[in-house]
Amino acid sequence: MGLGLLGFNLFNFKFISFTMKLYMKSLLLLLLLGTAASCNDSFLDQTQTSDLNRETVFADSTYTANFLTGIYTDIGFDINYNRWIYLLANGGGIQSACDEAEFYPSSTIWTNMMFATGTVNPVTVSDDAWSKCYTNIRRCNVFLANIDRSPMVSSRKAQYISEALFLRAWYYFILMKHYGGVPIIGNNVYDATSTMKTSRNTWAECVEYVTHQCDSIVQLNVLPVRRTGQENGRASSAAALGLKARVCLYAASPLFNGSDFAPTDTKELVGYSSYDKERWKTAMDAARAVINLGSYNLFIRSKDLNGKVEPGFGFYVVFQAGDTRNANLTDDDGKNNNGAFAGNILDRKYQRESGHEAAYYPPSGSHSGTRHGGYIYKDLADAFPMVDGKPIDNSQYTFDPLNPAKNRDPRFNNTVIYDGALVPADDTYSATTVVNTWIGVGQTSDAVYQGTATGFYVRKGCDRLCKGSTWNPSRHNDPLIRYADILLMYAEAANEYHGPDFEETLGGQQLGCYPILKLIRKRAGIEPGADGMYGLEKDMTQKQMRQAIQEERRLEFAFEGHRFFDVRRWMIAPQTESKTMHGIEITRATDGTKTWKEFDVRTHVWRPAMYFFPIPYNETVKSKDLLQNPYYN
Repeated sequence: MGLGLLGFNLFNFKFISFTMKLYMKSLLLLLLLGTAASCNDSFLDQTQTSDLNRETVFADSTYTANFLTGIYTDIGFDINYNRWIYLLANGGGIQSACDEAEFYPSSTIWTNMMFATGTVNPVTVSDDAWSKCYTNIRRCNVFLANIDRSPMVSSRKAQYISEALFLRAWYYFILMKHYGGVPIIGNNVYDATSTMKTSRNTWAECVEYVTHQCDSIVQLNVLPVRRTGQENGRASSAAALGLKARVCLYAASPLFNGSDFAPTDTKELVGYSSYDKERWKTAMDAARAVINLGSYNLFIRSKDLNGKVEPGFGFYVVFQAGDTRNANLTDDDGKNNNGAFAGNILDRKYQRESGHEAAYYPPSGSHSGTRHGGYIYKDLADAFPMVDGKPIDNSQYTFDPLNPAKNRDPRFNNTVIYDGALVPADDTYSATTVVNTWIGVGQTSDAVYQGTATGFYVRKGCDRLCKGSTWNPSRHNDPLIRYADILLMYAEAANEYHGPDFEETLGGQQLGCYPILKLIRKRAGIEPGADGMYGLEKDMTQKQMRQAIQEERRLEFAFEGHRFFDVRRWMIAPQTESKTMHGIEITRATDGTKTWKEFDVRTHVWRPAMYFFPIPYNETVKSKDLLQNPYYN
């Protein structure tokens, strides 16, 4: 594959060579330290690390820094190479495990497929969530135990300690949302001969541990509030507060807040034993702490890179935040973003690559033979409202299934590739091609049943100037904590604690359920309407507001790894995950006219056990103290 880099010169070559040398050095360090369990290794079978290797690494400040950087590799867990092999090898990842997308057909039965079909079990489930997280927790503990040996300056050392604390808390929460309460190993560094703790801590203990870690990071007061430039993607104090807010939101949610889901012997392992409304206030306060920083905002811009009017363009560039072409963009108020988009609190930053486009783009715009990252269900595509914010069947605008982007919420076109959509066509980034999903005389490789299982492809996060077979001169970002998420966390918690009409003013910003939903929709490019409601209903009940917030999260965060876990914590998965999903079949006649019909793609099967991942069998078999999650035995 050619680099396709514009303006490639000797400096670029030297830079790439230098970067590769650093990468190889970092890789060698990880191998020397023996901290990474392979995909076949388990948490209970960690490789012993020699004192000599530790002395070598922590005697050199560059080696020490590279070791910490290596722990960041897996933080994008639901969407990066290390969790789902970047969507290219397993047919769509976690979004195809829920009601967002159909998975790419494969002879291999992946975990996402098993969740869609209701067949997931402890023996066949992927163990990477368990093993990857505990491997990285161990790396954090190795780092924290040995950082004092490093000759690096004390200020940098203090900053790195806080980063390691954040990463440890981050990986624990990944474990928690997959499994509930898990073993907390503290500061211990277990080697091959160690007797390890295998009994699970309660959900409450895990929440307390992770939130305490986040509080400690803030109290240490050594991390900046924001990261920009080359530091983008590293932990910040805002990221610590954002992680705490997410943990508290989960803790307050129905699944974890005193539900009757689990039997008595595991009830406290997967949630609190009883409901406490105050947990919603705790979540609200945690989200407010991020907002109070005053350092983040939604990037609202309604013009593209060339100055052409495009409502909702600010939503698109959130996912291209590392792109130097976008570094100096201003918002609609003329404010410069200072080289980084303020709406992204924590990113998983990728290097120059076209993997995202290769995973999502149709065959005509992607690698030959590439496995795609799942195909959007018509059910999700139809959920996007019209540009007035109203549902497609209750709008002043007429919805046309054959021209679905016309007069739609702009997030639709920034999320979905549909029949007639444009994608990059060549390596010059100057041409586009039309995606034809119709069947009939002259159909292409992009057609339904041939290229797509649903009649749709995914555009979310793809660069408009990057073809799936070429390198992109920019950098991709996968946002892990967005300011929009913080705002919707606050709205959700406020609705549950105070009700839909609660409002307060913080730093001149109006907060509350309605103000936040309006702001999210404004950035999306939805019209305010004569009443200024952006399509929202007035005087909603608490239940109606809850549903509105849930639906907004569904659209705003599609394909960002949230939906799978959201429907579980809300306990609406029996409704969203146990139904028939649909596609659209468009037929083109010889005279060019088109007709369409909806067709059944797959009936998803739900089982109560699937509120959580099963703990892998190869872990539970090693210790009777490691209790399996409910209904998997």
